[in-house]
Amino acid sequence: MTQPPGSWSGGPFDAPPPTPTVPFPSATPGQPQALGTPYPALTAVPPPPAPNERWRPARVDPVVGTEFGLVQYSVPPIASGLATGAMIAGIASILVSLLVFCFGLSGASEGWGGWVGGAFALLAVLAGGGAIAVGLVGLRQIRRSGESGRARFTGRGRAIAGISCGGVGAGLALLALVLTLLLQFS
Repeated sequence: MTQPPGSWSGGPFDAPPPTPTVPFPSATPGQPQALGTPYPALTAVPPPPAPNERWRPARVDPVVGTEFGLVQYSVPPIASGLATGAMIAGIASILVSLLVFCFGLSGASEGWGGWVGGAFALLAVLAGGGAIAVGLVGLRQIRRSGESGRARFTGRGRAIAGISCGGVGAGLALLALVLTLLLQFS
């Protein structure tokens, strides 16, 4: 089965079909072509995205003296993955700090609450610190975006939410651990 160039639709691990080759024209008419000097056939350039897709033409600059033009596309803003990750880590820090309260207070009378609460407090503090660090890097990424030649990132509110949730989660975990240790040793 032969497919036209540029129309291959195999799976991600299938090799594309070989590119058809056309021999070089002879240097002098009537002389045989030297073997082993093929070049790939010209393939069609893929068309630009349709106007209803993500990219929209911002402007078209005509090229003087030709019928061609230079199309400049406006690229939509991109949601910052760092800001989203900071928010998720901050929320996880708050949820784990609630586990410090639950396990710490329920096991304080039996003597194991401080150990289990301490383990979850360490996890909550690490998640909260990570949320703060990633949120600050995400804010920097968003602030520096949009310059000439760079993509524009959004998500400033998510980054700030991640920083604040991370701080609250780490603080609640440490407060719960102190409360658990006071109840266990009193």
